[in-house]
Amino acid sequence: MSSSTVSVSAPTPTQHHPFQRKVDEVKPSKPDIDFLVMDYLISHGYPDTAMEFTKEAGLALVEDESIEARVEIRHAIHKGDIDTAINKINDLDPQILDKDPALHFALLRLQLIELIRSCTSAPGLDITPAINFASSQLAPRAATNEVFLKDLELTMTLLIFLPSTDLQPQLAELLKPQLRQEVAAKVNEAILISLGARGEARICALYRARLWSEKQAREAGKDIPAVMPLGLEPSPVQSNGNGEAADVMVQ
Repeated sequence: MSSSTVSVSAPTPTQHHPFQRKVDEVKPSKPDIDFLVMDYLISHGYPDTAMEFTKEAGLALVEDESIEARVEIRHAIHKGDIDTAINKINDLDPQILDKDPALHFALLRLQLIELIRSCTSAPGLDITPAINFASSQLAPRAATNEVFLKDLELTMTLLIFLPSTDLQPQLAELLKPQLRQEVAAKVNEAILISLGARGEARICALYRARLWSEKQAREAGKDIPAVMPLGLEPSPVQSNGNGEAADVMVQ
């Protein structure tokens, strides 16, 4: 399949362990697997990939009125246009950020980081916009929250070191795309919950449940294989031509 891929690696031999034999007796059906893949694509906001998958798997596309808005918000966050993302979130439901101060602060901190990038890279090095934004938008929230305060202080430290590329690991992490991606994922989850939907794809919940079960079994001294690979290896992320990640990955 070209638009979405689930790579399944060969299972590691377990010397015909009794537990593995029981596992082998329980095989999920193709419709069950297809449903989990579709659920992931819809939950994480990949409408074009979901459309292609439904055609190849012979499924009916699940309607989700929020998916286009969620895609637009994710794209805005990924490219650093946080103001647009916040406005679109408020258009969907103004209560989302009001009810989740930590998420709102995370978005505002991303916006501050983008301001610092701009201020420290522009000729003249005028950091006033970044300081004013931090003072008006983040400082009042940080005044009563120790975690927010530490995050704000760390972020403001960027003003001292940028535009240098030789940053301490903690500061370098603030400039990496992963921070935007993490916040975008939290925003997507918050939107789904606000609409009365599951906040995450079912396959993610199943993955954590599986890890928890294995941990409990080992702590209880149960006779299970020393190594229990899932057999799911994410292949390199590709694009389907519409700006969407094409591979399905359990996170």
